[in-house]
Amino acid sequence: MKNLLASTALVLAFAVPALAQDYTPDPAAKQGGEITVTYHDDVATLDPAIGYDWQNWSMIKSLFDGLMDYVPGTTTLRPGLAESYDVSTDGMTFTFHLRKGVKFSNGREMTADDVKYSLDRVTSPATQSPGAGFFASIKGSEKMADGSATSLEGVKVLDPLTVEITLNRPDATFLQVMALNFSYIVAKEAVEEAGADFGKHPVGTGAFKLTDWTLGQQLVFERNADYWRAGEPYLDKITFQVGQEPVVALLRLQKGEIDIAGDGIPPAKFTEVMGDPAQAALVVSQASLQTGYITMNLNVAPFDKLEVRQALNMAINKERITQIINGRAKPTGQVLPPGMPGYDPAFAGYAYDPEAAKALLAKAGLPDGFETELYVYNTDPNPRIAQAIQQDLAQIGVKASLQSLAQANVIQAGGEPDTAAMIWSGGMAWAADFPDPSDFYGPILSCQAGGPGGWNWAHYCNKDLDAAAAAADAMTAPEQTADRMKAWSDIMAKVMADAPWVPVFNESRYTMHGPRLGGANELYADPVATPINFDYIYVKE
Repeated sequence: MKNLLASTALVLAFAVPALAQDYTPDPAAKQGGEITVTYHDDVATLDPAIGYDWQNWSMIKSLFDGLMDYVPGTTTLRPGLAESYDVSTDGMTFTFHLRKGVKFSNGREMTADDVKYSLDRVTSPATQSPGAGFFASIKGSEKMADGSATSLEGVKVLDPLTVEITLNRPDATFLQVMALNFSYIVAKEAVEEAGADFGKHPVGTGAFKLTDWTLGQQLVFERNADYWRAGEPYLDKITFQVGQEPVVALLRLQKGEIDIAGDGIPPAKFTEVMGDPAQAALVVSQASLQTGYITMNLNVAPFDKLEVRQALNMAINKERITQIINGRAKPTGQVLPPGMPGYDPAFAGYAYDPEAAKALLAKAGLPDGFETELYVYNTDPNPRIAQAIQQDLAQIGVKASLQSLAQANVIQAGGEPDTAAMIWSGGMAWAADFPDPSDFYGPILSCQAGGPGGWNWAHYCNKDLDAAAAAADAMTAPEQTADRMKAWSDIMAKVMADAPWVPVFNESRYTMHGPRLGGANELYADPVATPINFDYIYVKE
């Protein structure tokens, strides 16, 4: 009984402050206006169950809502489509009370049936959602994963505005999962009508709606006049132009032709921009809860050998790689970034030691090295980083041919069990969905996330660590917090002992916007909108 009561106390202590806070509108904010944002690549999908890269994350967040949300620019939870919720005394059942009159962009009112449908859909193997692993604590999720069920047992519709979700175990992260894009609510009829093309014809309850998508050219978002949050968003229209080289985009930004260069400041121009006070004043920077890493696919020989994976960890000169991006990152040897609970500042990881790496390859029966492939996102500086990795590997006899592809193609290859031997994660590197170490395990290192379409590109599976992770997230009592973080530090140390990754650096993100845009800096480096929260920025003119 003590643990059950403590669990409930934690949930309520966590929830009440979140429910008591909300965004304070900027008094200078103005309604109206249009902006233009550029990206190098087209967007792969706007389906919230599938889209999961930094480029479409911000877009999806503006088209859809979840039961829970975050106060803009923070990691503090606030109510979303659920106006309120109740928690059972054992902390295992959450009853969400939905807002009345919320409409999808097709004009239909949202109901609890839509919540049920959306959660069933995201956990169905047929959807191939990279976020399915986030829902493992919902009762019946294991049956959805193995295909023996077509509906989540733990999600029940009580009436049109009430949905009950029962867990199979206590989960300290559950409310935050309900704020992820994977939990966003979709309209069943729109999904069924569009089929596999729903990601090109999204229908949600968000602040904006998609009105045009000309592949290879642009996407146009317009203000959703029926949006349930009064007075939001501020902008009337956003045009996302794609196919723009980052250097060209920066020049257009400097000329006032666009408002945001979505791919950031090109490394070749970084010193120039930051050395000009007028331009530097338009740059927002923030240390990210992010880790850039190289994955090694355990399904592809010779990465099934531990000595090979350890050798590659010792072969990479991380200090040199950070210089390629103007020192906008710090080298790392572990999964978790600084600032993340559970991060261990004393954990050094594998030291840079090419000679020791060669010895390990010889021990693995590969004294002359081997040939492999390294996949990389084709936007600068990632190809140059991949070339540096290629050069480091060559020093120990590993010949890695580079596969430089569009972001969506790299992600697709990573989600296939035996396609991509190695991937440099740059441009797609893991950034926190919420500030909890479990977010750096479940979606990218767990057994479930190694399935088709998943983001566990190493296809690493350690069932003992999966069990330890579940046990850590079941520590919901406040007095267990220190023990929980220690458990997560131990889990991450054991991950690195298995060496499915080469962690390389923790990056800071820089976003530059035009002088006519307003809004707090936090909106341009939003920790959960990755990085821009378009709902709250505005045109000053």
